[in-house]
Amino acid sequence: MLSYIFFRLLRMIPQMILIAILAWIIIQLPPGDFLTERIEALRASGATIDQAEVDRLTMQYGLDQPSYVRFFKWIGGILTRGDFGYSFAFSQDVNKILISRMGMTFFIAFLSFVVCWGFAIPVGIFVAVKQYSVADYFFTFLGFFGLAVPGFLLALVLMYISFAWFGIKVGGLNSPEMQTQPWSWAKFIDLLGHIWLPVVILAIGGTANLIRTLRATMLDELRKQYVTVARAKGLSELKVLIEYPVRIAINPIVSTFGWLLVWFFSGGLVVEIVLNLDTAGPMLWRALLQQDMYTAGAYVLLIGLMTALGSLISDLLLAAIDPRVRFGAMEAA
Repeated sequence: MLSYIFFRLLRMIPQMILIAILAWIIIQLPPGDFLTERIEALRASGATIDQAEVDRLTMQYGLDQPSYVRFFKWIGGILTRGDFGYSFAFSQDVNKILISRMGMTFFIAFLSFVVCWGFAIPVGIFVAVKQYSVADYFFTFLGFFGLAVPGFLLALVLMYISFAWFGIKVGGLNSPEMQTQPWSWAKFIDLLGHIWLPVVILAIGGTANLIRTLRATMLDELRKQYVTVARAKGLSELKVLIEYPVRIAINPIVSTFGWLLVWFFSGGLVVEIVLNLDTAGPMLWRALLQQDMYTAGAYVLLIGLMTALGSLISDLLLAAIDPRVRFGAMEAA
């Protein structure tokens, strides 16, 4: 197993290099660059900029160098110093932006993940056991609703309901009077009053998909003979479910760990913008609009790294709960 993990980590190196190259190429595709956008914005406001100032800013931002030279300098800084470069849009190091924004983004994604799995797994098992019952139809309807309704639209509806019916403003991560205050117990309680909305919205889409997946796999397993034999031995229904069909039906759910956690992290970009959250989503949006290549590239790299690590964790979890996967990995190693 250790050799399997080691070779999987080695395989991540060329994957991350390829992701970095593709991300850099895609970011460079739009015409112009950050300086072009900035000059156009200044001229639109009535300011005049002479060519000498343009040349000075071009050298200051390193935009006078070829794209491949800037790419290798960027990658070299990441590998040697952990330096993701300088953010033109935010006028500070990208590392500082990542530290200030990613923490809350990870926190929201983790809470959404816990809510999603904590609700989807028991409900998926229940509706499979109670097939064609009222509860089955109800949660099936909720599942299609969660998959069909866009997250940003649901965010707008819930914001309106919270304010119109309960008089609660849930936009942002904190109330206006708490935003500039240092962290305290009162500010944390205020955060909980706002953070539930993005957590619920992000969890709804993932929950709907997981319930439908677990229901389908559970129905397949419940019809197999080993379940009938277990019942014939006199085992309780709960023990039969937990020790036999659930252990097999849960595998597709565990295999989604890699993309589901990344989806919670990156899939809520529009939701974060709508809710005015001080997280990584609005940061990426602003960086893309202003062609801030280093900030956008760092975000894409982190998403790629999370995807690779999530896939590895999914495989390890599958090996832990399913001996067939574990023995297959040992034979492959």
